[in-house]
Amino acid sequence: MKKLILSTIGFSALLVSCGPKSTAVTGPKYTSSEQLAQGKTIFENSCNKCHALPNPEKHDDQGWLKTLSRMAPKAKLNDEQHQMVYDYLISVNKK
Repeated sequence: MKKLILSTIGFSALLVSCGPKSTAVTGPKYTSSEQLAQGKTIFENSCNKCHALPNPEKHDDQGWLKTLSRMAPKAKLNDEQHQMVYDYLISVNKK
């Protein structure tokens, strides 16, 4: 019985960790200062709800693609918001 319970818990944890990923962003799209400002606001308001804001220099452009594809669904960002956050992060990233 213990094995069955532990197996069920382990399988459930695996399913949760492999949750939805967003692939909406494939590269930069928005470059206007207004859109980048919106991306910054979305980043600060959405990401800060669950954890401290990461330094934009933490990842290069490809690193942010991977990170945001994992985090955007958790933050409930739509495709446009996801794109704006990505574009903001790479605009201030010096890598």
